Amino acid sequence: MKHPQIGPLPPELQSHAGYSRVFKPGQLTFGFIMPLEGYPHSPFPTLENHVHLARKADEAGFSALWMRDVPFYDPHFGDTGQMLDPMVYLGFLAAHTRQIALGTAGMVLTLRDPLILAKQAVSVDQLTQGRLLLGLSTGDRMVEYPAFGVDYDNRGERFREAFSLIKTVTEQSFPTLSTTHYGELRGEIDLIPKPVGQRMPMLTIGRARQELSWIAQQSDAWIWHLSSFRQLPELLEQWRASHEGQWLRPYGYGSFFDLADDPQTPLMQVGNGLRAGRHALIALLEQHQALGVSHIAFNLKPLRRPAEDALAELAEFVLPQFSA
Repeated sequence: MKHPQIGPLPPELQSHAGYSRVFKPGQLTFGFIMPLEGYPHSPFPTLENHVHLARKADEAGFSALWMRDVPFYDPHFGDTGQMLDPMVYLGFLAAHTRQIALGTAGMVLTLRDPLILAKQAVSVDQLTQGRLLLGLSTGDRMVEYPAFGVDYDNRGERFREAFSLIKTVTEQSFPTLSTTHYGELRGEIDLIPKPVGQRMPMLTIGRARQELSWIAQQSDAWIWHLSSFRQLPELLEQWRASHEGQWLRPYGYGSFFDLADDPQTPLMQVGNGLRAGRHALIALLEQHQALGVSHIAFNLKPLRRPAEDALAELAEFVLPQFSA
């Protein structure tokens, strides 16, 4: 069964350097959740060779590098992401890469001041000439909320309001807007700089306590985690049905991934991640491309082999199978 392609993309997204690299009608693309290394037995990455490997991913033609927003180490959760602040890390990687999109997956919008985040985001957008994809979430760690003195129960409402606030100040000049949980804009001040293009792509990461219809109407894409393979077709049908006449937004997912040394290793779903040799991986990705998945972000935390070796194998044998 052939599923509808994403789009038709608005002109400002067709011409956006980062968005057009990651979201291509009818084509599955791949990126990595930073850092580019395996650390299966520790919550803490080493960050060794992370700049070298980011350049390798860029040069090989992968579409995106994604930064997670994990303010604190929670021993019960057991994963610290890249440890570095995502906006600082984005600025650093911007100076060491040339074409690959740089995204957040995702900034915990309900723990951050949306106006400061808007300023940071457009700064990265300017410095990268439009390679930023601003992914926003409500996070997945309730234990962090008391440290910030923020109400956990109303995070869905505050997410919507902060999302709208960022869109307003990055897309309008001297805007007016009243908010319930944040401040008031009276048309007397303007956020500068504005994005390089007509606007900055804003993505919803996870469900963010929102209805699919809200995500489809307000976001430029939806990135979630990989649910069970059996549920994916139904999920994508629900996603397409939620658009109500809107242009079809891309759907992608992130997944922990361990590329086996033996290319013949069968596919295994291990917890909320995958382990496979490249042949089984290619077969799975072809199925997901046919279903209408637009992007997959691999998280190499469970990887048991050197990341540079796995990256090289994916670049040589997997990427060419999905090139335009």
